[in-house]
Amino acid sequence: MSKPLGPYSPVVRAGDWIITSGQLGLADGKLVEGGVKAETAQVLQNVSDRLAEFGAELTDVVKTLCILTDLADFTDFNEVYSGVFGEHRPARSTMGGALVAGAHVEIEAWAYKPV
Repeated sequence: MSKPLGPYSPVVRAGDWIITSGQLGLADGKLVEGGVKAETAQVLQNVSDRLAEFGAELTDVVKTLCILTDLADFTDFNEVYSGVFGEHRPARSTMGGALVAGAHVEIEAWAYKPV
């Protein structure tokens, strides 16, 4: 896991909930190359890795908050997001906004995994 970019926990458990902080498309401390599709794939891998630290999987995710720096990238983002989640459809909010580290995609996830 890349070192957090700020004073926060990348993932926490709160009772039956596992919550990831917003994950970026970082691998080995650097933003992956290849545009929004590559970043989205890496972001979701990072979300999956954080959930795994508490024994959860992407199928346990019930809600995501997704941020794109440019909503014109929504189609490319959605193609990868849908491909990774498959038939599993968590509730989701998607919005535009500025992101740190030059990232184009950030995803926060809430997973329900009873203890």
